[in-house]
Amino acid sequence: MKLDRGYLIVFEGIDGTGKSTHCRLLGDYLESKGVRVRRLFEPTKGKWGLKIRKILKEGRGDVSPDEELSWFMNDRREDVENNIKPGLENNEVVILDRYYYSTAAYQGALGLDPEWICRENEAFAPQPDIVFLFTTRPEECLERIQKSRTEQSSFEMLDYLQKVQHIFESFSDPFICRIDTTPPPDAVHKKLRGKVDALINRQDS
Repeated sequence: MKLDRGYLIVFEGIDGTGKSTHCRLLGDYLESKGVRVRRLFEPTKGKWGLKIRKILKEGRGDVSPDEELSWFMNDRREDVENNIKPGLENNEVVILDRYYYSTAAYQGALGLDPEWICRENEAFAPQPDIVFLFTTRPEECLERIQKSRTEQSSFEMLDYLQKVQHIFESFSDPFICRIDTTPPPDAVHKKLRGKVDALINRQDS
């Protein structure tokens, strides 16, 4: 299936909502239809992304929220130029696990202004065609994380995730689609598949 333009599909939500699983399932589904898919995630594995991943694993230490935010911004600028824009220009479906809404929510929970963070990112980062914002209770997300991992990120504390969730709930852009990921993965995937089919078929018919 050849598309007339590229699409940017973003998955957002706190850790443990199932983003990575559904990025994979949706990518597999689109590729089975002959669609060219570019699968990305943030933080990346570039210079700035690796610095972020280190504090995710080891804790923030003396890194300030402002410095941490600058790393996210630098990492995203590189991702936009090296991966996101080229994929869109090549008429691919770019599936992105986390984008600037995550930065706004997680850094916002540290006391920075989420709206300002979004504006700063929107000055250079392409607007998504659709954002799937996964909503699951933080308590349930932590249970999932503890069952599936031996280590817990410094970003995965209940009180912090509750603040992050609250900020995610405040976002209201028209391309945001809230998805309850409490049901079984097959049911969630079916809903996502239907929404993406409608998006692509409506604009590429």
